[in-house]
Amino acid sequence: MRNIIRARVVHVDETKVNLNGQTRYVWVLANQEDVAYFGSENREGARVQDILKKFKGVLVSDFYSVYDSFKCPQQKCLIHLMRDLNDDLLREPFNEELKLLVNGFASVVKPIVETIDRYGLKRRFMTKHKRSVGRFCRWLAKTNFETEVSVGYKKRFEKNEEKLFTFLDYDDVPWNNNAAEHAIKAFARLRRVFGGSSTDIGIQDYLVLLSVCETCRYRGINFWEFLCSGYKDVDAYVKSQRPHRRRFTNTSMLKPSNASISQSVGEIGEVREASEQC
Repeated sequence: MRNIIRARVVHVDETKVNLNGQTRYVWVLANQEDVAYFGSENREGARVQDILKKFKGVLVSDFYSVYDSFKCPQQKCLIHLMRDLNDDLLREPFNEELKLLVNGFASVVKPIVETIDRYGLKRRFMTKHKRSVGRFCRWLAKTNFETEVSVGYKKRFEKNEEKLFTFLDYDDVPWNNNAAEHAIKAFARLRRVFGGSSTDIGIQDYLVLLSVCETCRYRGINFWEFLCSGYKDVDAYVKSQRPHRRRFTNTSMLKPSNASISQSVGEIGEVREASEQC
């Protein structure tokens, strides 16, 4: 946990779990090398706020409102937003206002993604896109929508205006929440194993072990070898290994490949084109 709190970027996500008929929540904090799970009785986020109260880096999350109260720079997951736009456009293919909004957003995001594909998440290459972001925000502010879904998206964009493109101002800050979502999927697999038969105490033991297991996986360390080593700290274990025995994972699994990034953005255009043919 201490490595995550000191990190420049932290990803956060949460999911629900049933424990003997009672609803509990599991939270995950992650970066590119470390993962930490913990549980809570509700989804109010008091514990995660306490853990991150001294965190000064960039917090990457979805649009769950509890994260809005965090006093640190934030980046909202743009993939979540793209999926929502695509889904609503599929549901309302004749909504011209929504098509206009989706088209404007896609025209901003697509060049940014092309820059990331070419240069990576480097501020010096991405700051030029802040002009197009500003133009989109100004256009959105002066545009009056009538349909409920378009009005809703305008409010959503304006509410999160300062958190949608934070990554343009930093090096190596992702525009998606993949690191936390991969970790949540690991817990989801474990949840299927124990079903709803665990207890509050039992789930805490599961989460401690899963935190170590996923941290090892993110770092490319063999989990079984770590357990057999006698070490209780992953950092100490890594330092103990001779250079030729260290194995670090390719963290590309935690972020979309160039092809999938382009595909995610391209989906907006494809859905828009399909709706126009209806």
